[in-house]
Amino acid sequence: MSDVWLSLILIITLIGSLALGVWVSVALFVTGVVGILLFSSAPLTNVLATNIWSSSAEWSLAALPLFIWMGEILFRSRMSKDLFSGLAPWMRSLPGGLGHVGILASGIFAAVSGSSAATCATVAKVTVPELKARGYDEKLVVGTIAGSGTLGLLIPPSIILIVYGVAAELSIARLFVAGVLPGLMMIGLFMAYVAIWSWRNPDKVPAKDPPLSFVQKLKATCTLLPVTLLIIGIMGSIYLGLASPTDSAAVGVVIALLLSWAFGDLSWKSFKDSLIAAMLSSSMIAFILAGSAFLTIAMGYSNIPMNLARWIGELGMSPYALLIVLTLFFIILGSFLDGISIVVLTTAILLPAVQAVGIDPIWFGLYLVLVVEMAQITPPVGLNLFVLQGMTGHDIVYLSKAALPFFLMLVLGVFLVILFPEIILFLPKLMYM
Repeated sequence: MSDVWLSLILIITLIGSLALGVWVSVALFVTGVVGILLFSSAPLTNVLATNIWSSSAEWSLAALPLFIWMGEILFRSRMSKDLFSGLAPWMRSLPGGLGHVGILASGIFAAVSGSSAATCATVAKVTVPELKARGYDEKLVVGTIAGSGTLGLLIPPSIILIVYGVAAELSIARLFVAGVLPGLMMIGLFMAYVAIWSWRNPDKVPAKDPPLSFVQKLKATCTLLPVTLLIIGIMGSIYLGLASPTDSAAVGVVIALLLSWAFGDLSWKSFKDSLIAAMLSSSMIAFILAGSAFLTIAMGYSNIPMNLARWIGELGMSPYALLIVLTLFFIILGSFLDGISIVVLTTAILLPAVQAVGIDPIWFGLYLVLVVEMAQITPPVGLNLFVLQGMTGHDIVYLSKAALPFFLMLVLGVFLVILFPEIILFLPKLMYM
């Protein structure tokens, strides 16, 4: 049987498993087992045990459950409410008014959670009822939260960047640095859309609140001080070289617990709930990573990554043409898989191919995260849409339409980083000259 037919058997096994509703991690393991049996005479149990151990023993992976736990702690504290009260006074005079609060709140919470779903749920819990009560268009409000909630994947410390860094064997600190400017760019694009929409639909925007004095604004902003100190403590220690991402994650958990205790939100129940939620999320990601690593070994025996890289090279496509094709591919893939699954499924296969045409792996990682963000608001598997469905009661069709403009802003963001790659590469080059 030719390698082409054997490769097709692997692809059919993976797609068929996913289509049957099998867990992504189990589908990866099953496909890996089929690959080992087809392409290698190596003892299956030895390869499986060795690979699972090596893929889970990466020290950098220790940051992942810690950042998830920190986000869960903050989700259960009053700091989520403080985000709204601290930002609202500064947004009153902007076109769109308080419609911008959800975007900025998502950007800030993303910098301490690393999770898109946690960011979306936390900001929606406070912002959606508050803005609805003030008369803001509900479709715009939920669309804003769905779109800006994806910033949890992009703005460091990002869980998905840790996953990509481990899979691609790249510096997680450099990936974190590279995510800053694209994150700010997406915040700017989301806010620009809200401003233009509000300017074109003045009848759907409530009257502006009375202006506050500068002193009153500063006083309200003091509620943001704890979260700001947490962000500075985490990211500052990484960028200044004082701590690794794993060390800073541990410090972040301690600070988050202390802040939650200081505000009176820390109880045995909240502590236990946050720990269990973090354990469930971390276990899911760990199983997916282990399955992906096992499948990568099977792919290595099959020579699929090498053949794919050679095939792409023989096509003679320019980097721009390749990235346009990959963008369409990831948008389609995002309709059926969550972001982390997309990253672990495609990194090992595509990275040699994109490096062969001269694309920087750091740049490709941030590009990949931007495209994967679309999967969070793409039906039928958009995780942010499911989060908002549970919190608002609206169906997926309504939420998908609300999120569509922000999906298009993400598409625009992808093309901007393709045209101007320094948006991603400038800070890593500056920090590591």
